[in-house]
Amino acid sequence: MEVLYAGIFIFGLCLGSFYNVCIVRYLNEESIVWPPSHCPQCGHKLSWWENIPILSFIILRGRCASCKKKISWLYPIVEFTSGLLTIALYWKFGLSMAFGLYLILFGILIVASFIDIQSFLLPDILTIPGGVLALGFSFFLPIGPKMAFLGAGSGFLLFLLIQKGYKWTKGKDGLGGGDVKLMIMLGAMVGLKGLPLVIFVSALLALLGSVVLVCRGKKIEAETAIPYGPFLSLATVLYVLSGDMWFEVYKSLAFH
Repeated sequence: MEVLYAGIFIFGLCLGSFYNVCIVRYLNEESIVWPPSHCPQCGHKLSWWENIPILSFIILRGRCASCKKKISWLYPIVEFTSGLLTIALYWKFGLSMAFGLYLILFGILIVASFIDIQSFLLPDILTIPGGVLALGFSFFLPIGPKMAFLGAGSGFLLFLLIQKGYKWTKGKDGLGGGDVKLMIMLGAMVGLKGLPLVIFVSALLALLGSVVLVCRGKKIEAETAIPYGPFLSLATVLYVLSGDMWFEVYKSLAFH
């Protein structure tokens, strides 16, 4: 059993390495297939041993073997996150169609979130196909197609109303169009039942993130832009993996 989980974790790390390629090359407006893996700062072509997830970062001590410039900590963070979520999905769903579908959707969320963190953009090339995939294969999801479509439609309409309402009252954008499109995918993943909880938890996570930034010395004002996509994605991931437990805790508190 330990060997199986180790293999699944390594598989997740390898997926994370691919996610890093997608993130970096999207931000640099490069193809994900060409040129071969290279240092984004000096162009040094990476050898096989420089491409081993996490381990290469440790061996190289976080620096390029050629130019010696620092390698971003985002690389091992993305890889470890992917490995951890892959194990969590296997633990929750086993080797099932739901596992495969959620694995793809989680991958999209990882890539989209780290792009959003660095560019304040949620690319249509990720959010729209993600929504289509979640809805098109919703019969593999535990919640079923009906709840998936209700969740997707409700999430999209709610965030669209928030976006338009804020712009109408304030005269400027307060919620990005990418967040609105992302809600199709997220709503399909959690269904109508899970949608309110995901939105509530994402707001708490965003508030916590703002507090952390303030504690680190960053000045936060009403006009300060904060990418919301990663918080929505994290709340969705937590719900998919442990949503049943959330409702059990709520019931025990509400009816105790």
